[in-house]
Amino acid sequence: MITLHHLNNSRSQRILWMLEELELEYEIKHYQRDPLTNLAPDALKNVHPLGKSPVITDGDITVAESGAIIDYLARRYGAHNMLPALDSEAYREYNYWLHFAEGSLMPPMVAKLVFDKVRENAKPFFVKIIANKIADKVMGAYFGPNISANMAFIENHLCTHQWFAGEALSGADIQMSFPLEASASRGINGYPNIARYVQRIHARDAYKRALVRGGQYAYA
Repeated sequence: MITLHHLNNSRSQRILWMLEELELEYEIKHYQRDPLTNLAPDALKNVHPLGKSPVITDGDITVAESGAIIDYLARRYGAHNMLPALDSEAYREYNYWLHFAEGSLMPPMVAKLVFDKVRENAKPFFVKIIANKIADKVMGAYFGPNISANMAFIENHLCTHQWFAGEALSGADIQMSFPLEASASRGINGYPNIARYVQRIHARDAYKRALVRGGQYAYA
C-alpha cells in the first residue's frame, strides 16, 4: 500500500493528484505546518532525514522529491497513461519539464517570495528602506528577469501545446502544476495560455478528488 506523507499547502498536493489520476489505492498521513515558522513539523524527519514533503512509502520503498516520486509512480503504475514511450519526442519533453519545474522555474520564484518577506518584515523604518533597496536591486538585476523569461517560455510552449509532453496528460503536467498554480495565486498575470492551462487541470475530476482528500490547499 502506498502512503503519502502529505503537508498542507505544499508540493505534495500534486502527488495526490497523480495518485488520483492513476486510480491507485493509497493512504494519507497528514502533517500541518508550524503556524509561526510555516515550516514542516519535525515528525516528517521520522520518514526522511530532511523532514520535507512530499514523501511516499510503497512497501519497503521510500521516495522523496516530487520529480522522483512522479517518475517512480509513472514507471511503476502509469506507463500507459502517464509516461510517454521512452524512444519518443514526447518522452524527451516529459523528462525536460520534469526537471525544469524545480531546476529552473522554482528557484527564482522562491527567491522572490523570500525578498517579499524581507520587505514586509524589515523593521525599524530605516532598516526597511535599506532592505527594500537591496531586494529591489537583486530582483531587478537577476531574479525578476529570470522569472519573466521562464514564464514567457512556458506561455509560448502552451500556445501550441495542450499538455507539456505530447498529446496527453503526463507526469510532466503533474510536476509543472504547482509552480504555475503558485504563480497564478500570487498575481503573476499577463499569461493567458498559462491561465487557461491552470483552469484545465483544475477542472479534471481526479484533481477535484485530490482536493477533497488533501484538505487545505491555498493555490486551488
